[in-house]
Amino acid sequence: MTYDFSDLKQKIEDTNEWLKKEYLGVRTGRATPALLDTVSVSSYGSQLPISQVATVGVEDARTLKVSPWDVSQLKEIEKAITDADLGMSVVSDGQGIRVIFPELTSERREQLLKLLKDKHEDARVSLRSIRDDIWNDIQKKEKDKEIGEDDKFRFKDEMEKMIKDAQSGLDEVMERKEKEIRS
Repeated sequence: MTYDFSDLKQKIEDTNEWLKKEYLGVRTGRATPALLDTVSVSSYGSQLPISQVATVGVEDARTLKVSPWDVSQLKEIEKAITDADLGMSVVSDGQGIRVIFPELTSERREQLLKLLKDKHEDARVSLRSIRDDIWNDIQKKEKDKEIGEDDKFRFKDEMEKMIKDAQSGLDEVMERKEKEIRS
């Protein structure tokens, strides 16, 4: 008898992807278009992600260039970026917008590290919740006589190994991002 861990594997992968996506939005010393992914622009009566109304490119290490597809949307895009309060200056030149990132101060680096740790902990809590759900399911199957007691503990060991590996993966993602911020 084997236990189907595909749901566990999928949830672990989803958690890992969530953390990576969250970390993309955390600014390090370099400007990346992903930093503007959370910005929504009011366009023709609806809220759209900035990527659906403009092209966002990297001009240099600390500057992004936002080129709207419709120049009449320039003011709305500028307002959306400013309102997002991402800690950067916004300069419009009539054809596009330059988003300039200031140098990271040691105080700001510490704030970012705290944010990283909070998101990392959220991901770890999510893994613990997933582990509890799977363990409850394994215990239920044993109670319903679908699996034996030996199988229950073997499945628990397999599950714990998967969770431990997933936590190690989350730790690696955290360490890489922390290294980026500190450098």
